[in-house]
Amino acid sequence: MLNICPSSGPKVLIVLHQENSTPGRVGHELVRRGFQLDMRRPRFGDTLPDSMEEHAGAVIFGGPQSANDTDAYIQKETDWIDVPLKENKPFLGICLGAQMLSRNLGGTVTEHKEGMVEIGYYPLQATEAGQQMMHWPTKVYQWHREGFSIPSGAELLATGAETFPNQAFRVGGNAYGIQFHPELTQAMMHRWTTKGSERMALPGAQDRRDHFSGRFIFDPPVLQWLRDFMDLWIGTAHAPNAATGFTSTRK
Repeated sequence: MLNICPSSGPKVLIVLHQENSTPGRVGHELVRRGFQLDMRRPRFGDTLPDSMEEHAGAVIFGGPQSANDTDAYIQKETDWIDVPLKENKPFLGICLGAQMLSRNLGGTVTEHKEGMVEIGYYPLQATEAGQQMMHWPTKVYQWHREGFSIPSGAELLATGAETFPNQAFRVGGNAYGIQFHPELTQAMMHRWTTKGSERMALPGAQDRRDHFSGRFIFDPPVLQWLRDFMDLWIGTAHAPNAATGFTSTRK
């Protein structure tokens, strides 16, 4: 089922993987910048466009699936990333979406060799390239049991703990993959920690109470990072520029 947020601005393609998933704060920030949200769920039969001509950018979000799954829609989404890459349109992959981006470019997606996971708040450290790009938060929210390699030609922007060292990368000027979840709202945290409560028993996962206490401390810098990142990645819907086709709100 397609759902296009009412607006007169250009559309951003939003790819989701569960029936009730939402784009969270990424969606809020895009709408605030004047974009429409064209939300599609290929898992439930929605198609993806052959061209980005009618879209200003695209975001593939996370989900309980693996980028290594053999389901047809997983492979189709992974292959489809060629479209924004070839047209140099802004693309963002979050968690599963970042793992798909890595695989599309020849990278690998694997579990930790000892079965460790990251579920909760974990440290983040920008590389030199990441520091030159922007300021990054010191801890970010994670919900994953697999990690991605940095594919050939990509630039590592941020690292994490030894468990999953690769946390953010850039391809060209407009495509990014991030392992963490800046889109998370308070309501989403309640939903994830309730419906996925069994995952907090996995090795390396944090207790549910630590998720909420961590959010109080660590979320404000994450939200500021998201807003700064959106400024750099896609800007606003008002006027074009050479990098992405849209103007930045940064001063």
